[in-house]
Amino acid sequence: MSWLNQILQGVLLGGYYALLACGISFMFGVMRIINLAHGSLAVVAAYGIFYLADRYELNPFVGLVIAVPLMALVGWILHRLVLERSSRSGELVPILATFGLAVVIDNSLFVSFGADTRSLAPYIDTLAYDGVDIAGMTFGHLSLLTFAVAVLLLGSLHLMLNRTSLGRKIRAVADDSSTAQLVGVNAVAVNAAAAAIAMATVAIAGAFLAMRATVDPYAGGPQLITAFEAVMIGGLGSLWGTLGGGIALGVAQSLGAKVHSQGFLIAGHVLFLVVLLSRIALNGRPLRSLVRLR
Repeated sequence: MSWLNQILQGVLLGGYYALLACGISFMFGVMRIINLAHGSLAVVAAYGIFYLADRYELNPFVGLVIAVPLMALVGWILHRLVLERSSRSGELVPILATFGLAVVIDNSLFVSFGADTRSLAPYIDTLAYDGVDIAGMTFGHLSLLTFAVAVLLLGSLHLMLNRTSLGRKIRAVADDSSTAQLVGVNAVAVNAAAAAIAMATVAIAGAFLAMRATVDPYAGGPQLITAFEAVMIGGLGSLWGTLGGGIALGVAQSLGAKVHSQGFLIAGHVLFLVVLLSRIALNGRPLRSLVRLR
């Protein structure tokens, strides 16, 4: 029963990882850009919601409603001012640009808020620690909510890509932007919309990050690594694969912690390396050629 409990707890943890990785998977699937500021932007959202809760006593979920459109606007601006311009100079330049942006964000948060950690747990009442007992196992309400939000968000994005005009344009640009433009699709506008959607998901991830743990100005780096590992395990550009990758990563870490006190992070990194090397060996071709948004 204890091993089953560890696995189920890992599945729920994987829901958070999928939520965190959703934005980076979506942006890479559309624009082939790895946003190294992804984790730092999630921390920005977390601090913004914390500020609203601490200064104006707004419930974090109300603050999230405000943060989502604001972060979507940030994503649109980020694309128009940084990503779209830097991508004209090659694939490496946007990566360097977002790395520089992450450094600026991290240090700006440090100057503004100091080194103290922050958390939204005190502002969500009993949700932070209440749970439900099932067959002798306890599952936290927050963990269950996080997993449900991750599935709902990924499902909504999947439906948007397959059932809406914008979604069809996004998939067309992701497959071949030059051909899409020949049939009247404005690739720049579509990419800007995709960046806005990705940043909206980042706001949600940042909120749940601050609810389930503490954040500090330099928490973005570890969050980026976790998100990237979940995306790579699940498959580049695959939304449901991102959920599977997050769950696999969460289960590996949970079982690793069961085996050894230091096994929590090590098990996740080992799984990531095994999957990455296996895919390279089996396919024998660049990872970019394996990408397809779905």
